[in-house]
Amino acid sequence: MAYTPQSVIADVRDARAPDPAALNEFVRGMADGRTSEGQMAAFAMAVRCRGLSASDTVRLTLAMRDSGERLTRALLDIDRPLLDKHSTGGVGDAVSLALAPMLAACGAAVPMLSGRGLGHTGGTLDKLTAIPGYTVDADIGLMRAALRSAGCAIVSAGKALAPADRRLYAVRDVTATVDAMPLIVASILSKKLSVQLDALVLDVKCGSGAFFPARDDAECLARSLVAVANDAGLACSALVTDMGEPLVPAVGNATELRAVLDYLRGDPSSPRMHAVCLALAGEVLRRGGLATTAHDATTRLQHALDSGAAAEHFERMVAALGGPSDLMLKSDRYLPTAPIHVDVIADDAGTIRAIDSRCLGDLVVDLGGGRRHPDDCIDLAVGLDQVRSVGDLVARGEPLLRLCLRSADQIEWARTRVLAAFELGAAVAPVSLIHARIDVEHC
Repeated sequence: MAYTPQSVIADVRDARAPDPAALNEFVRGMADGRTSEGQMAAFAMAVRCRGLSASDTVRLTLAMRDSGERLTRALLDIDRPLLDKHSTGGVGDAVSLALAPMLAACGAAVPMLSGRGLGHTGGTLDKLTAIPGYTVDADIGLMRAALRSAGCAIVSAGKALAPADRRLYAVRDVTATVDAMPLIVASILSKKLSVQLDALVLDVKCGSGAFFPARDDAECLARSLVAVANDAGLACSALVTDMGEPLVPAVGNATELRAVLDYLRGDPSSPRMHAVCLALAGEVLRRGGLATTAHDATTRLQHALDSGAAAEHFERMVAALGGPSDLMLKSDRYLPTAPIHVDVIADDAGTIRAIDSRCLGDLVVDLGGGRRHPDDCIDLAVGLDQVRSVGDLVARGEPLLRLCLRSADQIEWARTRVLAAFELGAAVAPVSLIHARIDVEHC
């Protein structure tokens, strides 16, 4: 029977379940070009306005997964548990860079397919691009070598994996349908399911620096992601975590990467990231069979940090993917540095009551450290450093953060925007870092 793209669009538009075979053909057409951009745009808008059922979201996700190649255990030639983590993104969220080598040091193999940043949220691959020689677009052979050498490989999904998603996302970006929940779920999971994982943990952010600031929206997304992943045969759970302030005391690419290297060396200045790393990594270690209890997982992960094993695995991953073999010792030699560093001083004394993380993320984009369009070039050196935390008591004249700039012309307007992002006053009760845990029983 012949199916037309129009029939799929009409079914979704009219809130009918599309024929499964027709939906599969529609998605295959997205991958090979038979489905036009106009038809994809109409489909995306229909989904945005009318939604998809849970079963149709699963079908769409699997069809997008099957539109390209799959990384099987046999292809990767790995006999350890294949574990992964995905974040919905935030400001100063560098968790993936630390979590992957921590899991590797605990006996997992972590083939982490990551992305570049768009808008106010930074991208994991952009941060790694600050390392000279690091190959983010690794082929299967290089990825396999990194997994064997370091136990982890943080790389891009490449053009061969879930190609339908790449075309559909480009259309969503220009048709105001990026926030369509079923399309977000299918986009994230089609790439994660293209790897034969044993377990996946999701970090779904809420707060001022998140894609979905409202907690209710974040929990809705977490439940949908967990339900679809488990229906597709992947053991998956999610944590809804706070993104009301940066997780590391930096925002930017090289600035965040430096904070991660400090963290792996034992620097205690990123307690929020440490707590999130332990929670997420502990969750997936237990699901992957590498820990029996939460306490067991925390003990193993803390030992991976304290012993230097996590740092060693990160450095071996960098070397295997083309970067320097002595990054941990000589990071200042390799990472780009902005020529101008200026502290932003508090005008008044008080406790930091809140930070508008979205404002800080947008500031870094406007400094050149992020992109508004996927094709934009970015300045890897600029950003923010030594960012103070909510709850800190600040005296008048003390710095709130340090600007890392390319031009002195940027100082005054950047300073004004930083001051507007910080609310000082009387102390407030601390916000919970982990808002909710979602597993298949809560969907």
